[in-house]
Amino acid sequence: MAPPVQSAMMPVVPLTKGSVLFPGSVLRIPVPSSRGDIPALLSNVYTRASKGSRRVDQIPVVCVPLNSPLLSRRGQLLIANDPDRYNDLLEADSADIRKDKLYAYGVTAKVTGIQGKNGGEFNLLVQGISRVTVDKITQEHPFFEGKVTPHTDNVPVPVLQSAQFQDLFSRLKQLSRELVQYLRVSAFLLTPGPSGLNPLLSKRLEQFIVKKAPNEGGSLADFMMNVVEASYEDKLQVLGALDVSTRMQKVIELLERQVEDIKGNIKITSVTSSTIPIHIDEDDAEKITNKRRKPQISISGMPPGAGFNLSDMFGAGGGGKGKQQPESDDIQELAKKIEAAKMPPEAAKVAERELGRLKQMMPAQAEFQVIRTYLETLVEIPWSVVTDDPIGVGTLERARKQLDDDHYGIEKVKKRLLSYLTIVRLMQSANEAVDHQIKQAEQEAIDLESSKDGAKEGLKLDPELEEKIKASGIKVKMLQNKRRGEKAPILLLIGPPGTGKTSIARSIATALGRKFHRISLGGVRDEAEIRGHRRTYVAAMPGVIVQGLRKVGVANPVFLLDEIDKLGMSNHNGDPSAAMLEVLDPEQNHAFSDHYVNVPVDLSKVLFIATANSLDTIPIPLLDRMETLEFSGYTTLEKRHIALRHLVPKQIRVNGLTEDQVIFSDDVVSKIIESYTRESGVRNLEREIGSVCRAKAVEFVEANDAGKPETYRAKLTVEDLESILGIERFEDEIAEKNNQPGIVTGLVAYSSGGNGGILFIEVLDMPGDGSVELTGNLGEVLKESVKVARSWVRNHAYELGLTQDPSENIMKNRSLHVHCPSGAVPKDGPSSGMAQAIALISLLSGRAVPPTMAMTGEFQLSGHVKRVGGIKEKLIGAYRAGVKTVMLPAQNEKDAREVPSEVREGLKIIYVSHIWEAIRQVWPEVQWPHETAFAGIQPRL
Repeated sequence: MAPPVQSAMMPVVPLTKGSVLFPGSVLRIPVPSSRGDIPALLSNVYTRASKGSRRVDQIPVVCVPLNSPLLSRRGQLLIANDPDRYNDLLEADSADIRKDKLYAYGVTAKVTGIQGKNGGEFNLLVQGISRVTVDKITQEHPFFEGKVTPHTDNVPVPVLQSAQFQDLFSRLKQLSRELVQYLRVSAFLLTPGPSGLNPLLSKRLEQFIVKKAPNEGGSLADFMMNVVEASYEDKLQVLGALDVSTRMQKVIELLERQVEDIKGNIKITSVTSSTIPIHIDEDDAEKITNKRRKPQISISGMPPGAGFNLSDMFGAGGGGKGKQQPESDDIQELAKKIEAAKMPPEAAKVAERELGRLKQMMPAQAEFQVIRTYLETLVEIPWSVVTDDPIGVGTLERARKQLDDDHYGIEKVKKRLLSYLTIVRLMQSANEAVDHQIKQAEQEAIDLESSKDGAKEGLKLDPELEEKIKASGIKVKMLQNKRRGEKAPILLLIGPPGTGKTSIARSIATALGRKFHRISLGGVRDEAEIRGHRRTYVAAMPGVIVQGLRKVGVANPVFLLDEIDKLGMSNHNGDPSAAMLEVLDPEQNHAFSDHYVNVPVDLSKVLFIATANSLDTIPIPLLDRMETLEFSGYTTLEKRHIALRHLVPKQIRVNGLTEDQVIFSDDVVSKIIESYTRESGVRNLEREIGSVCRAKAVEFVEANDAGKPETYRAKLTVEDLESILGIERFEDEIAEKNNQPGIVTGLVAYSSGGNGGILFIEVLDMPGDGSVELTGNLGEVLKESVKVARSWVRNHAYELGLTQDPSENIMKNRSLHVHCPSGAVPKDGPSSGMAQAIALISLLSGRAVPPTMAMTGEFQLSGHVKRVGGIKEKLIGAYRAGVKTVMLPAQNEKDAREVPSEVREGLKIIYVSHIWEAIRQVWPEVQWPHETAFAGIQPRL
């Protein structure tokens, strides 16, 4: 918008009630005989024109509308203190028009004509030119005059070329054309008159709109204000919108509202009484005149040219005498459902309002089905229906048994769920005691009220009795506030695929005795799928949360939010992960806002359990709202228990066999786990067991068909697996019986989780220049561990007896080659650092490491051995590989407690905190030549 020009003094024409003139429009102002200011103003205009030798239409005047009681003079909305007096306050005549009743914005106009009428009345025709701001009204008699500041619609070029402005203008043109097209229908249903919109005029309107350029956006918005239906306050606000973008946005909102109203109610409107300045050729005008002469079909009780609503013609709306439609059985049934739903006050108020609107409509109207669907959604939401889950003496034991029967291991998750059940039980016990006290207090209040009624009959009121009645009421309220509300936890089960996260959620619902619903969030990219669509959209529906509540029919179910880490991030459809913040926040979800329902929904009683494979893709604010329970991969022992208890019976049943027709031994299941699967969960294990069952089913049927059922052997052996499943896909290392210097057994936990094993580290030296060659598909961190071990050994070679002089470089004339077998498998991590150092010492000292000893730990240049991960998997793998002794960092002692007892009992576990401790454990009989020169193992703060 260009900066305002200099202010000027101009005559002011106060418009009549409800009239607003826009730039570019022509307005007919009726002037009654009581208005003396208009004739005086015209006399002044004619005088100025004659003095300046100009035409009357060259003398500008300012047309200013009356202000609305609901708006300030600058267009801000006010709170109406007394809406019933709205029309009274808006009424104005020549006696009470004052400068304080005029709006702060107006339009400069030129007088284009005067039309005489009977009785001294006339119409003043004015055409708007541009907006002005009324700075001050300087006089009121004999006519109004004021100081005004003109404004233009010049839009700066950067703003004009911006994408936001272009989008606004395109949307304005599109909606304008849509509205004109809808209004074209009125020409076929209305008797043509001055305000009718016939097809010829609508065609001209559409051409006028199409020719508008972006720099004419402000004038197009002003023009459409003569076509669109708008309240008086809306017109004033558009008039006061000096910024073109703001004005276009306001008009777009009005156009959208009327277009949607026409679509929903089939309502045909006509243009306002303002004349639209469009030139019509003489030939076209003659066509219109001839068309008007044709006989018209009149509608009883309707004056020519009057607009009407199609819903009235078809009997919709229920208005008018004798047209009241009886309520249908469906609406009566819907009203009963609303009453039975026991909605909260806010929802009940909305439902009653919408039901009242529904009763005024006919089923043929599109809006009827929209409102009906909305009300049906409201009544289907379980506002007050909950699952009764009284927790008694044996409930915890039954829940523990249910979880143990369904899932092996995962003790942390089970412990957390049982603690939740315990809390619920304690809350229920406390609430039962409070309820008993409330009943006693209410009974006391009733007794006191009855005593008060008896006192009234005897005309004796005891002040002490009144005090007791008040105190009893306060006591009841205090006791009601003592009731403890249950807040369900929001859990996040994080772990690799196939570890039972989804199935444990269903078991939780079964253990709690609650209904279960699963919501898959993987691939959800639209925020509306969580929060729902607004009802203004076609085919709008609630979000998945509200739909889930409707499906289960109770307010306290168990909701599984599956794959929450695959939820879409921010995009042009919104941010679904941000929408989940309100769902999973215990401080907010008691009033969850769904766009479709548009009333608060209480989610605080819902037990949300989310699952994820990784925390990396979950936003930090969302992760902060959930209690994380980690699912590590199953160990080999746990997989064997799961297979024998759950998977084998399931696959035998699925493949049509019985338990005596195929028998899996522990050795067979262990072989499938170790040689044919390597995963965190048990999905592939179940597939392999299924393959074995199908092969045995074929053998069984073939043996019976051949008449030789005795040839069928039900019990499986390890040798049978190769013919059924093929050659072994994975091969674990086995501890060597004999060893040689430079070879050490390390421990490895596979990245897939759940499995571990041993890994040989081989070091070889040769004449060279001190370089180190690394092979075996090693990662960067593992390569750095080798360098750290080499540097420490070179620095302490004299203490280890590897050199005769402290200054001698043991690596000067030799090169090293470090290799880790199974080169096709990527290897990385710091946990082999201690093993690398022991391997170098073994090679350079010529002393072999015991073949049944394995070790793991991160190694530092100071010689300290630090904590590593995957201890559970590593120890189980070492036990399976035949290792007898394992050296671990002292910081991992607490991790070793989670290892199964049979593994702990089968291994000798040694904890070390420094490499010298490890050296003494590997070669206890060796006395190192210069060990006393070593400073020793110092405590660290």
